Amino acid sequence: MPKEYWDILTETGAKTGRIHERGLPMREGEYHLSVTVWIRNSRGEFLISQRAPTKNQPLMWEPTGGGVIAGEDGLTAALREVREELGIELCPDCGYVWRRYPWPHSDGSGAALIELWIFDHEAELSELTLCPEETCAAMWANAEQIREMISRGEMIPYTYTEDLLSETLS
Repeated sequence: MPKEYWDILTETGAKTGRIHERGLPMREGEYHLSVTVWIRNSRGEFLISQRAPTKNQPLMWEPTGGGVIAGEDGLTAALREVREELGIELCPDCGYVWRRYPWPHSDGSGAALIELWIFDHEAELSELTLCPEETCAAMWANAEQIREMISRGEMIPYTYTEDLLSETLS
C-alpha cells in the first residue's frame, strides 16, 4: 500500500508548510484535515455504508469519509472519498461544510480537524460501485432508522448526530 501524507495544520486549520506520514505519531498541537460526507436525498434520507469486515470497527454503519491528502482541500477530498468508496460523482456545488471540529487521536498524538460535509444527491443503490476494501453494503436511512441503528450499536455514534438530523432534515 502506498504511503499517504497529510498537511500539518494549526488548531485553526492553517497549513504549516509541513507534511506528515499517515500512521506515524503526530506531535501535540499538530492537526490534519479529515472529511465526513453525509449525502442527503430529497426524501430526507442519508446514504450510509457498512464498513468492510477487515477494517477497524468492522461492519459498523457510517457516512463516507477519510483523510485529506497533502495538497487537497476538504471539498476535493470529500468528492474523492465518495467516488472511491461508493462510485458516485457528486456535484461540487451541491455540498457545504456543516461543521468543523477537532478530534484527538486515540494514541494522544495530535488530532484531526473533521469537516462535516452535507451534499444533496439522488442515487439508486443499484448505481453504486462499492470499494470492497472500504465498504461492503450501503443503504438510504431516515432519521429514525439512524437513531435506531445507533441505539442497537450498529452505527458509529457520532456526538453530533442528533444535531445533524434535526438541523439538516427540517
